[in-house]
Amino acid sequence: MRALNYLELKSQFDRAGIGTAADQQRRALASTDVEVVTSPWTGPREALSGSLFRDYDVAHCNVIGPGSVAVARHAKHNDIPLVLHAHVTREDFEDSFRGSNFVAPALERYLRWFYSQADLVLCPSEYTRGVLESYPVDAPIRPMSNGVNHDSLSGFRTFRDEYRDRYDLEGMVVFALGNVFERKGVTTFCELAKRTDYDFAWFGTYDTGPQASATVRRWTQNPPDNVTFSGWVEDKRGAFAAGDIFCFPAKVENQGIVVLEAMACGKAVVLRDIPVFEEFFTHGEDCLKCETLEE
Repeated sequence: MRALNYLELKSQFDRAGIGTAADQQRRALASTDVEVVTSPWTGPREALSGSLFRDYDVAHCNVIGPGSVAVARHAKHNDIPLVLHAHVTREDFEDSFRGSNFVAPALERYLRWFYSQADLVLCPSEYTRGVLESYPVDAPIRPMSNGVNHDSLSGFRTFRDEYRDRYDLEGMVVFALGNVFERKGVTTFCELAKRTDYDFAWFGTYDTGPQASATVRRWTQNPPDNVTFSGWVEDKRGAFAAGDIFCFPAKVENQGIVVLEAMACGKAVVLRDIPVFEEFFTHGEDCLKCETLEE
């Protein structure tokens, strides 16, 4: 069997959770007898002769853009089983970019239409399945964890001195990892830092252009004295090495691969108490869950 595993806009998503999930799907398939192709498109010569799509038996798309729509239409017209992976919901799009809350209602309508074309919708959690069913998406929906690639974290401890020196971090360091969004709790992170004497570090990219939200610009341009925003880091292992307490006050997540990675590195974890974490983690055993800034 030949399967398409398509990550549209790979350069934009490669270092995000969607890119990590796609990498882990392909890693899992590599241990089977399934042949995986990662692009649906033929070469220029075949395209000029009218054949735009490669041959595959199953189509699996991880993103929701125009290329994925084209793949979905081709699959439906040619009776190719279509799997759409629901990494994106209205809820986790809100509080991300400038204007994202204004666009979110239209995005929900689009997602309902797009995901409903699938023969199977995969999503990272039971929580996300409930969200999709509330739209409602008219297709079978199956939760499947994104999982953790332990090999990608191997040797992380060796980066500790390098990354702590690079970002001038001392003592017990509270840290986060990932794109800086209000949805991921940047305001809570900074307000908490202002109440302590510990060094706080957020490892991950943040927008500075017109698409950046006012909240992200405010905190990244004028952070509290004990908060460091690193921007892009070339190796996530450096973040897990430099930090001691993983603080992730996200307001909405579909699973949160980075939380699984922090736990795989043996880090103490403090989370906002949101619905998706109920199915994976137990307060007082795997982590501490908090509902308020005071907690």
